[in-house]
Amino acid sequence: MEITKNIVPIDINKEMQKSFIAYAMAVIINRALPDVRDGLKPVHRRILYSMGELNMYPDKPYRKSARLVGDVLGKYHPHGDTAVYDAMVRMAQDFSIRHQLVDGHGNFGSVDGDGAAAMRYTEARMSKITMELMRDIDKDTVDFYPNFDETLEQPSVLPARFPNLLVNGTGGIAVGMATNIPPHNLAETINATIALIDNPDITIEELIDIIPGPDFPTGGIIMGVSGIREAYKTGRGRIRVRAKAEIEKYNEDRERIVVTEIPYQVNKATLVEKIAELVHDKRLEGISDLRDESDKSGMRIVIELKRNANANVVLNHLYKHTQMQDTFGVIMLALVDGEPRVLSLKAVLEHYLEHQKEVIVRRTKFELEKAQKRAHILEGLIIALDNIDEIVNLIKKSPDAATARAALSERFGLSEVQAQAILDMRLQRLTGLERDKIEAEYKDILSKIEHFNAILSTPQMVLDIIKEDLAEIREKYADARRTEITFDEDDIDLDELIAREDMVVTLTHYGYIKRISLETYRAQKRGGRGITAMSTREEDFAEQVFVTCTHNQLLFFTNKGKVYMKKCYQIPEAGRTAKGTAIVNMLNLDPDEKISAVFPIESEIEKDSNLVIVTKGGVIKKTPFSEYSNIRQNGLKAVNLRDDDELISVMETDGSKNIVVGTRDGMSIIFNEENVRPMGRVSTGVRAIKLREGDEVVDACIVEKDQQILVITENGYGKRTQASEYRLQTRGGIGLKTMNITEKTGKMCGLKIVDGSEEIMLINDAGVVIRMSVDEISLIGRSTQGVRLMRVDDETKVVCVAKFVENEYDDADPEGCGCEAGEKDAPQEQE
Repeated sequence: MEITKNIVPIDINKEMQKSFIAYAMAVIINRALPDVRDGLKPVHRRILYSMGELNMYPDKPYRKSARLVGDVLGKYHPHGDTAVYDAMVRMAQDFSIRHQLVDGHGNFGSVDGDGAAAMRYTEARMSKITMELMRDIDKDTVDFYPNFDETLEQPSVLPARFPNLLVNGTGGIAVGMATNIPPHNLAETINATIALIDNPDITIEELIDIIPGPDFPTGGIIMGVSGIREAYKTGRGRIRVRAKAEIEKYNEDRERIVVTEIPYQVNKATLVEKIAELVHDKRLEGISDLRDESDKSGMRIVIELKRNANANVVLNHLYKHTQMQDTFGVIMLALVDGEPRVLSLKAVLEHYLEHQKEVIVRRTKFELEKAQKRAHILEGLIIALDNIDEIVNLIKKSPDAATARAALSERFGLSEVQAQAILDMRLQRLTGLERDKIEAEYKDILSKIEHFNAILSTPQMVLDIIKEDLAEIREKYADARRTEITFDEDDIDLDELIAREDMVVTLTHYGYIKRISLETYRAQKRGGRGITAMSTREEDFAEQVFVTCTHNQLLFFTNKGKVYMKKCYQIPEAGRTAKGTAIVNMLNLDPDEKISAVFPIESEIEKDSNLVIVTKGGVIKKTPFSEYSNIRQNGLKAVNLRDDDELISVMETDGSKNIVVGTRDGMSIIFNEENVRPMGRVSTGVRAIKLREGDEVVDACIVEKDQQILVITENGYGKRTQASEYRLQTRGGIGLKTMNITEKTGKMCGLKIVDGSEEIMLINDAGVVIRMSVDEISLIGRSTQGVRLMRVDDETKVVCVAKFVENEYDDADPEGCGCEAGEKDAPQEQE
């Protein structure tokens, strides 16, 4: 009975979850993943810190590796000695990391997979560049925390005066996650960090121009840049690396392949064995001899070929079937504030830069406090020198040091520290020369204090110090790039392969989208019935039609206020009567999310331009286009829509344009966009036009004084009116009548800005399209009914209007519109 009282029942599932999570977090934070600030795992950090404590500096003699391993185990790292020694060995191998952090003496393994000698045989000390990781660690630049038995303190991170995470890379497998960061060139990494300091808004593309890719210690050739760009932008990517091989001629009629560099982390001996195995099994033809001629001067694998063998064919087979071509899977995972995060190239540099700012500020505060303490003592010494006779008599009369110290403090207003410094002062300080030294030192200390205070109060000075330190390290330790980056067929830019062509993009009510060449729709006379544009499911109809270039971007706005982006050429091309592709197969839409509007934009957007959004409810919002520059695959929040509101129009502006807004009941208003203040991406906006009951906005455009306003109605009527007939008003008003809406014309369905040189397309809800020249449409007054542009049945309505200019990309068609002769001439009758 006594035993059963002490038994506590537990749920085995909960206990396993609790224990496993604790184990996983310990592995993630304390063992397997590096810190983004210094690029080190805890074991590497503890090894380097112990080296400093053991005085194993580059200018000191080598010391036994076993001494270091024992010190690390006993003080900081309560794990196996093999784990510590293996970590130390890797930091000493010139084929494992780009800049060795440990200077090893003895056998530290080879690229053939040979292991290092036992720790009792090898010796080690810090390498010179490691001093840059440790610099100023004794100046309160980083936090310390207790070791495993709370008897000692160890650093949580090293000052790391260069971006070690990128320079040396790292690899590690945690629980449920892994990291694999390739090494990079020191000079390129420092240059990128300095560029980020100079321009915090620098893009990843601009950083890639500075850091074109990894720089492996074993050299090799990186095939293409697509994997590099993906890794630098998203934190994940696959980089193909090839061995560096040359084809040489020998004995006049024979050739051989000489391999001088192999992909990173490839075992050379295993590679040679694999080649020999392929030759033995006759899976690789044309090789007569294979030998490894590598020595201390460098790597050299010689593959002699048979007399009739094609060297290029054999080399390609070697790339395909052996590790002469390998893939490096990049996972840029590191700890940020103790949490594992996958980081882009810019994010890694930003976190490193924040760490350096903290290091400089903390070092400056430490030196400022030290200088202030010294200045305080020097002030006391100067007082003593000015009153030396009185002070000597006072000390002589005092029975003990404590009394003398108290008397000095009382008589001269000195602090206890100053009084003690006077008591400790040697008699030689009383000479004239020593007095001059004290005054000079005091003046120098005051200058330093002023400098330290300036640093702490001026963030730019902190950045300048970081830049100077980085530039100094670059000059001392940088070397030439070892890994070559070359072209790969996978890097072909689709923009360069796809012709620039005008396309008609159609989106239906039920979410089917397609693109078709503009030339498919030949121009017709005004007042015709048009041709069938698409075959839709029952009750479906074309909701949006616009003309754009294959290279332009398309912004897809949804009913949830999100925006997605695709290139026009990524929209599947279909026949004239095909219904198209479901938009849900192209965009990562939520189950209850649908496309409200699609708007084309130029591929190149000015950095200082604005994106102006107008909604059906008469709301307008202006946002800097830069806030939409990085639209993710899962979309980006674009606007905070009110209930039952929808997007109607999106425009790119420069901040000074006039905007016209038209409504379904034939009203319009023109105002300058300066009346609309810039807002954030997720804001709602302000009123553009005051709507009457039952009215709604149908379109909005940018308008110039010498242009014309084209309006179209549901029953196929339209007209042009000079923009000069509309006066400039204030945003938010009720506006002016832009068309006389009657039962014959039907409600207004479109408003476009034209100058007469364009063409337009009208599409009705039966999928019929008509294309015509704008100059056929009558130029008449503001409040008139217009003329018939398209004949529609009683059951159909015009639902969309698209405007386009003559095709400027078709050299074979100088007219640019694909029209047949004589079709553009038509009488203009006003009805």
